[in-house]
Amino acid sequence: MVSPGTVSRRLRLGMVGGGPGSLIGPVHRIAARLDDRFELVAGALSSDRDRARQGAAEVHIAPDRSYDTWQAMVAAEAARPDRIDVVAIVTPNHLHHGPAKAFMEAGIDVICDKPLTLNTAEAEDLVRVQQQTGRIFGVTHTYAGYPMVRQARAMVAAGAIGRVRLVNVEYVQSWLTEPLEATGNKQAGWRTDPAFSGAGGCVGDIGTHAYHLASFVSGMLPDAICADLTAFAPGRKLDDNVHILMRYGSGARGMIWATQVAPGNDNGIRVRIYGETGGISWFQEQPNDLHFTRFGEAPQRLGRAGVMLGGIPRPYEPRAAVGHPEGYLEAFAQLYTDMAEQMTARNEGRAAAPDSLQLATIGEGLIGMRFIDAAIASSAQGGTWVSPDSAR
Repeated sequence: MVSPGTVSRRLRLGMVGGGPGSLIGPVHRIAARLDDRFELVAGALSSDRDRARQGAAEVHIAPDRSYDTWQAMVAAEAARPDRIDVVAIVTPNHLHHGPAKAFMEAGIDVICDKPLTLNTAEAEDLVRVQQQTGRIFGVTHTYAGYPMVRQARAMVAAGAIGRVRLVNVEYVQSWLTEPLEATGNKQAGWRTDPAFSGAGGCVGDIGTHAYHLASFVSGMLPDAICADLTAFAPGRKLDDNVHILMRYGSGARGMIWATQVAPGNDNGIRVRIYGETGGISWFQEQPNDLHFTRFGEAPQRLGRAGVMLGGIPRPYEPRAAVGHPEGYLEAFAQLYTDMAEQMTARNEGRAAAPDSLQLATIGEGLIGMRFIDAAIASSAQGGTWVSPDSAR
């Protein structure tokens, strides 16, 4: 969204991490470009100097804006008249806190991968710095960017299924069924090492996505959770399977199953919310469909056509014409577009479009860290009920 009569420019984007061999770095770069709101101009793409420079050349970053360390990047960019507007932090978890804090203190907005930090103390420190600096801070809970997930959220909020009773989210993978980390696989290595990942394995890597989806669509956070965390692969230090029960203050109940050891499942994300008068469900492998049922009536499959879905106005504009599918990259791009709208609105002195505020905030990132703590504490105590607000 650009105000009439204004001449806009692309927002200048920097990146920490995401160099050669990165899984998520290329996804960020594609997402940032898709709606033409950002230009990648600077980066500290790797802790290895040669790989950082190689990566910068591959994505057309000028040599003088390819930095060997994120510390050098903060200092140099803060002093430039054409400094970056925002930085994307796409490193393993242990390298989220330092760069995010430094860039905010330098007056630069932040987009950060989840989970927010290595531990809750770091997350609380980032929240304090964000409140002091007033910088915009977005967390990439990707699946909240899907059009039909946002449609589900709008329908639940509008009462389409009545008062919510049941919340169920699954995030099911298979790639860590065997101890892949023992083979030297980089992605498996850091995700299963507490020094790089934090105290949570699967619960932090994909469980936080499931927890965010549960709250994003239902509009509720649980008062208490009961968790069972297991490491099935031989020699694995961190959990690779998570079962969680949730109790809500409204009387609703919920369940999360997140696993990375279920053969035959690539990235099976499923959200199901049931209320007093109906139910709604979404499956990422069929992302353009939303299934909606009113009690006693035939199930409906809602697509992206039309401006009214399930009696609720469509809260988004499709990028592709009806009949052409949208997927993961478009969902990720929506997060960048939300961020761009918030930044542009601030710069123009106007309110941001309400839909852009669906981007996960730093506060939601802290909620995710407290969820990890609560799940670990509950499991360690044999599955006792633990409040995410009190767990440390």
